Order: sequence, then structure tokens, then C-alpha cells
Amino acid sequence: MATQPAEVTNAGLFARAQAAIPGGVNSPVRAFRSVGGTPRFLVSARGPYVTDAEGREYVDLVAGWGPAILGHADPRVVEAVTDAAARGLSFGSSTPAETELAELVEERIAPVEKLRLVSTGTEATMSAIRLARGFTGRDLLVKFSGHYHGHSDGLLAEAGSGLATFALPGSAGVPREIAALTLVAPYNDLDALRAVFAEHGDRIAAVITEAAAANMGVVPPLPGFNRALVDLAHAHGALVISDEVLTGFRVSAAGWWGLENGTDSAYTPDLLTFGKVIGGGMPVAALGGRTEIMDQLAPLGPVYQAGTLSGNPVAVAAGIATLRAADAAVYEQLDATAATISDAVSAALTAEGVAHRTQHAGNLFSFVFGEAVAGGVHDYAGVLRQESWRYSPFFHAMLEAGVSLPPSVFEAWFVTAAHDEAAIGRVLDALPGAARAAASARPA
Repeated sequence: MATQPAEVTNAGLFARAQAAIPGGVNSPVRAFRSVGGTPRFLVSARGPYVTDAEGREYVDLVAGWGPAILGHADPRVVEAVTDAAARGLSFGSSTPAETELAELVEERIAPVEKLRLVSTGTEATMSAIRLARGFTGRDLLVKFSGHYHGHSDGLLAEAGSGLATFALPGSAGVPREIAALTLVAPYNDLDALRAVFAEHGDRIAAVITEAAAANMGVVPPLPGFNRALVDLAHAHGALVISDEVLTGFRVSAAGWWGLENGTDSAYTPDLLTFGKVIGGGMPVAALGGRTEIMDQLAPLGPVYQAGTLSGNPVAVAAGIATLRAADAAVYEQLDATAATISDAVSAALTAEGVAHRTQHAGNLFSFVFGEAVAGGVHDYAGVLRQESWRYSPFFHAMLEAGVSLPPSVFEAWFVTAAHDEAAIGRVLDALPGAARAAASARPA
């Protein structure tokens, strides 16, 4: 008699994965360590929905961590990818589509005069830092506490004991000597940044900043902060790298720079990094900036960077289709949906007496919990003061009601243009129970 296959469950798949993959995941947040419980193993997605291996459908508010601005499996993107795949998966040579994607980015963002395609956000920021060092002939980098720019050694750095001291390793395996080339300053604190430049200004190659922070929850720059940091860096001969891996082409057609350009807070970074949306959900990222800097990259200049899969034709096809479809109506839909859902979450929490604050950066949003942060947060220290223990029961109540949220309070929420009234309605229906769960939560 044939043996019946075992029932497929998320728990069973996670156990199997843990035997073959470190921690059972290929990116740490997927392990649900921050919220507890069993990760969901997804097998398909369409529009605003994802479906797990047990056949359960969820309204998705992760959106692939940003790139699914049109919704999952948008027919235009799927068709473009299918056509490209039929012509070949990878050539190891240049293709016309690489130039087309670069031109689309350059049309939208004026500071990007030239663009180099890579495969991941980590690779983009790593390359931008090397380029800044090569262009300036300096070694030191400034980053902000709580900002995440990928997992290369110099960026996994934690603040030392003083305001303008050299950083300490933020991960095992990062040599102290490498971490010490990074200075970590508090975000949104111009006085702290001035102190860093006063002590080390002639050795600083660049300041790298998330255009609007979205990796410690959403923490936007204070009005004029980005402009002031650009002015300060330039006064000391340093460059500014604006990391738009999460915000680029999601919060507007020209990213966060586009939202601030033309206002009193307008600024011009020297280099920008992109990912997520420009790959349409496939592994494409990029760095770009003004010609005199970008031309320092090999083969024109002495700064080496290379990648066999850079500009992969199938991935580039997804990016081109996504950017071409992301018109004004898409951004209007994203903004409206983000406002509807974030307002509804806030109203539900308020109704249950849960002190909180909604944090916005364009159509990215997140929540901080507790009286201590109810006035909002502007830096990483503020984020850490919240009652983060309220998020886990809130998260699981939403998950049980069929809504998939980011599995960490320190992540942004993402919507798509495919979130229609039915999908939004399912989110709203789940909120009262989740808010009650957050209200009844107690610290561990």
C-alpha cells in the first residue's frame, strides 16, 4: 500500500528548513524571532494577497519589503519577465535593456547622471562607499545609529562610548579595524554631526544616510536635515550617499529626493543607491550620481566593481515593466491606501487605550507604542524607548485574522496599488481584535 504523504504545514516546513539552512531562513527577520511563533512559508502571491503552504490566504502588508508597488504578479511584469526568460536567463554580456533601465532612473532623478547596476542593496551601498573613498582619497565613513545599509563589514558598526568616537563591531566576524573606519552619529542631530566633522572632517570620505529611515521603523528626517547634512559634508570636502533602497520609486516617482526636491528642504546628494522597486521584485539594485564621480568606476577609473549577474536581463525586464507602469495614478493609490490603513490602525489602538504614534515617510509607515514615545520619535534611542512587547500579540492577532504584517516592530509597513476595497476591508475587520491584544499585553 502506498504511503500517504504527510500533511504540509508551516511548522513542518520550518523544521525541515532548520535542518538544511542556518536558523531555517535565508534572511534573519523571516525567522519570527522578534514576534515569536512559526514563520509562514509562502507559495504564491497575487495582487494584494499571499498564500502559505497550508493554503491560507493573507492580505499582504509586506509587499516583498517594498518592490510590489503594483501588487504581486502584476500581469505586465509577469509578461515582461516571461518574454525575457524565453530569450535567455543570463548572458554575461551587455544588453540593451540595461541602458533602458538606467535611462528610466536618470529621467526621474536629476542628481543621477550615470548609473551602475548591481544585484542587491548591500552591493549598491558597499560599492558607493568604495567609490566615495576612491574619489576623495579619504578613509572614514559616517553613518547614523539605527540606519541599515546592508551587511557589509564597515556598515555593521555600533556607536562607541562617545559622540565622535570610532565605531565598534556590530557583528561577530567584523574586524575592529574595519569597524573603526566608521563613525556612528545619532540621527536627526546636526550638532552631533558637526562635532564629528570638527574632530575628523579632513579624513571623512562620505556620510551615508537613509533618505528617510525605514529600518528602525519609519523615522523621517526632520525638515531641512538632509539639506543641512549635505551642506556640512560639502563644506569639509566629503560626499553624501543617500540610500533610497527602500524609498526609491516607492514614496514617489523620484523617491524621497523627489518629495523634498523643489521645497525649502531641497538638496543634492552626490551618490544615491537603489534597490527593491527598480527590480520589480527581482534582484536588481544600483548606485548612481554625477558623472565625474561615477566615471571613477572601472573600466574608466581606478575604483573596481564588477558582477557577472549585474544587469541580469530577466531581472532588468521586471524593473523596466514596473517603473513604466508606476504612473501618477499608482502613487495616488499607494498614498491613499497607506493613509486609510494607518489611520484605521491608529483609531483602533486609541479605542483600546493603547498609547502610540504613527510614523510616516510618504506612504511608508509604522507604529511606536507607549506613553514615552506618544509624541513621536526622531532617532534610534527614541525608537528603543517604546513598549515593543505590545507588537507581538498585535502581529499574531492580525495574522490569525488573515493579515500579514512585517514580523518586527522595527520594520516599515508597505501597501500596493492592488489593495482594493475588499483587501482593505479585511484589514479593517482584523484591527479591533488586534488592538485588544496589544492593550492586554504585558512585558515579558
